[in-house]
Amino acid sequence: MTKGEAAPAATPEQGARNLWTRVAAALVLAPLAIAAAYAGGWLWGVLVVLAAVGLYVEWLTIVGVRTPRVMAAGIVALFGTAASLELGRIAASCVMVALGIVVAALLSPHRRGWTALGGCYAFMALVASIAVRFDQVWGFTALMFVLLIVWVTDIGGYFAGRGIGGPRLWPRVSPKKTWAGAIGGFAASLAVAAGFAAFGLGKTAPVLLLGAVLSVASQFGDLFESAVKRRFGVKDSSHIIPGHGGLLDRLDGFVAAIVLAAILGFLRGGVDGVGAGLMVW
Repeated sequence: MTKGEAAPAATPEQGARNLWTRVAAALVLAPLAIAAAYAGGWLWGVLVVLAAVGLYVEWLTIVGVRTPRVMAAGIVALFGTAASLELGRIAASCVMVALGIVVAALLSPHRRGWTALGGCYAFMALVASIAVRFDQVWGFTALMFVLLIVWVTDIGGYFAGRGIGGPRLWPRVSPKKTWAGAIGGFAASLAVAAGFAAFGLGKTAPVLLLGAVLSVASQFGDLFESAVKRRFGVKDSSHIIPGHGGLLDRLDGFVAAIVLAAILGFLRGGVDGVGAGLMVW
């Protein structure tokens, strides 16, 4: 399962052109994300908050409440939350999250529930992405594990879906996604998890299980975003990324996976050890 499985009506030339566009965009964006993740600190925080702002604005666009005051309330709160997290002010960041969601929803002229849900989505992506990387010892490893699981789930799903085809996974929500793509992406995630275990970056059984769970979460995140777009009759969240659509289209799986990863890591490692809690079993 993946966002990029080609529609049945597409010609081979169109499919090849779309694939090369996707590859070119990935070759530019992936190294930037990895470099920022490796650097951590404010560099990673800036990238994350900019992505969260993009997710928030695209969500508001999809649900039809993209007004200046609603955008401003959420964006200011997102930057404030990121700054508080980077300074280690957990209580202040919680306050900023709550205020941002509530104020944006109250300022919304209509569909306040959808506005609040979009705020929750963007803030969860922001907080989880920073929390996983915050661990100075295991943060980068944990973050790369999540990123690679999401990426190979997407890539494996793309090629399995195109090459094998077959029954659709959930036609009413996403008519292009197939069971073959879902299984192909899942299998690719297990291969990545096995690679981490082989290099001593986690015990084999827990890492394989974690990879499987995060792959499934990534695919559900994809379906969730597809359901929201279908609800409002939108094909792509935007056209900011060539071959991929918008940030929501590209990051929907990552958001679901990183939020689940942060929750699991927090439950096992606490606020300062989310990365270790995720990877050390």
